[in-house]
Amino acid sequence: MKGCLLFFIIMLAAGSIRAQTIVTDRPDQTESSSTVPRRSMQIESGVLLRFTGDNLFSVKQLLIPTTLLRFGLTKSIELRVFNQFERINNQINDKETKGFSDLEIGAKINLLSRADINTEIAIISHVVLPTGAAGLTLNSVGARNTLSVSHQLSKNTAIGYNFGYNHSGAGKGELTYTLAVGTGITEKLSVFFEPYGSLNAFYHKVNINAGLTYLLKDNFQLDFSLGTGVNHPMNFASAGFSWLMHNKPDNKN
Repeated sequence: MKGCLLFFIIMLAAGSIRAQTIVTDRPDQTESSSTVPRRSMQIESGVLLRFTGDNLFSVKQLLIPTTLLRFGLTKSIELRVFNQFERINNQINDKETKGFSDLEIGAKINLLSRADINTEIAIISHVVLPTGAAGLTLNSVGARNTLSVSHQLSKNTAIGYNFGYNHSGAGKGELTYTLAVGTGITEKLSVFFEPYGSLNAFYHKVNINAGLTYLLKDNFQLDFSLGTGVNHPMNFASAGFSWLMHNKPDNKN
């Protein structure tokens, strides 16, 4: 797994950035600071396979599908709905849990988009509703909140980073952070590398993630990514697509 991530880092150093008409929140952990166009719908969906623990006591998690729906309400506001079907095999207690997770409903608001300073800022907030199956639900209302910032550093380099706070309805919550660096190998093929982590009262988890996207059409993108834990046993692989369904452009805010 770490060898595959090194390969992606080498690719990252060799490329040059390319413009795309579709901007997605997958496959990296960093939420983009861009909103979808007004009155347009974007579907971002995929499959993720994650392993945690060691060879003796492992947990296998399959998410199929994991789906985010994004709808452009105005030029700077999008509405968001997220849900996924999970199947978890726990080798520790030899138990399988499956069903839909808690439903998340929220919005992304673009606060700043300045081409002259190559910076974009947005806030993203979701309410987590306890609608999930037994063993997959928080059993209470939770929240996920994120500040998203991106910079076009040069013609060849762009970065995005998030700072977040998640609360499950009990306890003190969890701080999160991400930093994604992306570049284009060709006009259609792009790669990224990303460290990210979470911090709560008990532990600080550090991870790395890398992957690629391929633009089939201006509004349809395929993706693939790999990730691993730095200070804890975790590996994952993910593949998916994003599809922007345009509406007629207008000049309204």
